[in-house]
Amino acid sequence: MSGAALGIEIVVVFFLALFLLHRYGDFKKQQRMVLFGTLLAWYLCFLIVFILPLDVSTTIYKQCKIDHEQHASVPTVSPLPSNHTSANTSVTPTKSPPQPCYKPWSYIPDGIMPVFWRVVYWTSQCLTWLLLPFMQSYARSGGFSITGKIKTALIENAIYYGTYLLIFGSLLIYVAVHPEWHLSWYELQTIGITAANTWGLFLLVLLLGYGLVEIPRSYWNASRHGHQLIKTYFKASKLMTEKADAEENLEDVMEEVRKVSESIKYNHPLRKYIDTILRKCPVDYQEKMGRNMDDYEDFDDKQNTYPSEKSLVKLHKQVIYAVQRHNRTRVQWQILLQQAIHLEDVAKNETSSTHQFVHSFQSSEPAGWFSRYVYTPTVEWYWECLLKRWFYRLLSVVLTLFSVAVVWSECTFFSTRPVLSLFAVFIQLAERDYNYLYIEMACFITIFFLCTCVYSTVFRIRVFNYYYLASHHQTDAYSLQFSGMLFCRLTPPLCLNFLGLIHMDSAISHQQKEQTAYTSIMGSMRVLSFIANGFYIYYPMLIVILCIATYFSLGTRCLNLLGFQQFMGDSEMTSDLIDEGKELIRREKRKRQRIEDGENRRRPQMNLSTHLRVCQSVTPTSAALQEWKERYGNPREDYATRNRSSHEMKETSYSDSVTSSSSRQAKYSRSGGRAERDCIELLQDAEPLDFNADSLTDEPLDGESGRHAGGRYLSMSSSRSRIFDDV
Repeated sequence: MSGAALGIEIVVVFFLALFLLHRYGDFKKQQRMVLFGTLLAWYLCFLIVFILPLDVSTTIYKQCKIDHEQHASVPTVSPLPSNHTSANTSVTPTKSPPQPCYKPWSYIPDGIMPVFWRVVYWTSQCLTWLLLPFMQSYARSGGFSITGKIKTALIENAIYYGTYLLIFGSLLIYVAVHPEWHLSWYELQTIGITAANTWGLFLLVLLLGYGLVEIPRSYWNASRHGHQLIKTYFKASKLMTEKADAEENLEDVMEEVRKVSESIKYNHPLRKYIDTILRKCPVDYQEKMGRNMDDYEDFDDKQNTYPSEKSLVKLHKQVIYAVQRHNRTRVQWQILLQQAIHLEDVAKNETSSTHQFVHSFQSSEPAGWFSRYVYTPTVEWYWECLLKRWFYRLLSVVLTLFSVAVVWSECTFFSTRPVLSLFAVFIQLAERDYNYLYIEMACFITIFFLCTCVYSTVFRIRVFNYYYLASHHQTDAYSLQFSGMLFCRLTPPLCLNFLGLIHMDSAISHQQKEQTAYTSIMGSMRVLSFIANGFYIYYPMLIVILCIATYFSLGTRCLNLLGFQQFMGDSEMTSDLIDEGKELIRREKRKRQRIEDGENRRRPQMNLSTHLRVCQSVTPTSAALQEWKERYGNPREDYATRNRSSHEMKETSYSDSVTSSSSRQAKYSRSGGRAERDCIELLQDAEPLDFNADSLTDEPLDGESGRHAGGRYLSMSSSRSRIFDDV
């Protein structure tokens, strides 16, 4: 098993990062360079988190071997005979031998982990400080060529890179001038790593303080169906406002594109840029603009003012942003609508006596074997209405206990005698028995919980419309790469903080123990003692204040005072938005119900059309054709006549149908087969109502628009004419 665990985790972590990227990114539309950079950043960060427990268990095994070697090198003192006693003779008690060392199942051979950590760490740092910022600007650029995009990215990152060079140059000058400092390349490298980790730790504590409170509270609120429903109404109201704003912005941008497209014709040198912009527009807008183009106009014949290439680059950038935002809000609205309908279904089914979960709208996808045999309506009712609530509450309590343990350990991990950090106590208890499996599981659960609190906050935060991670393939390239930058900057200090919690970092615990391979790559923090003995120890205590502020929702209240509407139960504005969202959901449900009713009513007509196509294969006799012509004629020519004489037809329809029915039955019984008789009987049935759901609105129908003089719906007559056209 030597090295097998490392290989397995490398493969598993890759597929985990690929799954998350597929959920948030779009493999079909986004650039390959953007997807590769984001995947590499996420993959390296997740790899550090998953491999670090193996490094801890391997280090403990090495420490056990060192203890055995030290014990073997100490000379043993033979005990004195019992009859040989002296008052001046003192006997030193021999130290008991340590327990035998057992190699862990996931032991990694020497020399592999230092190289592995060095490659992973420096690759992630190059991504977050150099490549990803450049790729961000490259992806957002509206340039029409690779050279133009690279030029724009370099200009936008000139200040960014210039700041790094200024700081690094100032540091080199200070070291060169200072007479007492003779720093080597290793010490300069350690200073750079320390500076990067200090910046990451500053942001880490802010995100961790929010996640330690918000994650347990979110699961507790998820168990309250009523709270979840009104919060969904609130989100629906805000999302509809954003959706309307995105549609308006798209209309304005498309209008500008239309004007530019009409001014620059096909023989203009800038026309190729217009074609590139049009390909980024939605399909319906492309069709509208294509119809209004005149291929034969010459741009030289008119003295028009044409836009410059720089303005077209700016327009191209606006089109990309507007289309992305419009698509994102549209998809998010459909997802939120589905969530609201599901929560309303749960509220209705809670009082059901049959214990069968009934959905308001049936799924368009066919039910699989899991829904038919395992997740039946009865099982779904017990899970949604009974078990799910208690499961979320139990999970919330467990996560709350974890959060309390993390806060306590963050405030006491610097104390080594006595050991106050709870996670250090757990690891040291397992270390006595060399239970490596327990050590790795305890390390993995602890660091996984810390990463969940930090990374989930990264996925939840939203910086206006510039940074927003949206699921269902709706995250733009800028947000994907920004998240990769944050992950690469947060993961190294998070791992160092975890090693400090379990007393595996000698720079903080001040213990002479074997260092992990990860700590050796980070370098000795004693080069900057004020950071190792001050900032790294006392700054994490700020997490207590952040947790208290998050618990009382101080940030939400401040944003609400600044005009950014947040969900607050005691706010009048929140109540108004909840009522508005409830009305929006009710309106969408009525619209969906009308569409479903229309499909159900059109389904018999589809069956009728299928039967009529079968009837067309039967060749009717001349008598039958004459009968059709005498009775129906041409429906389009006789439309006005039928409208004027509808009252007379109603009076005579019964007698005519009785007399003609017997003669037609006699003719078709003699001349046609069973298929012809089925067609005649089918056409003599009452005509189905052709209900067009798309043409209806919430307002009542007018009499003139919905009916004609004969008293029949217009859709009925059009449906009838289509039937006879087929015949």
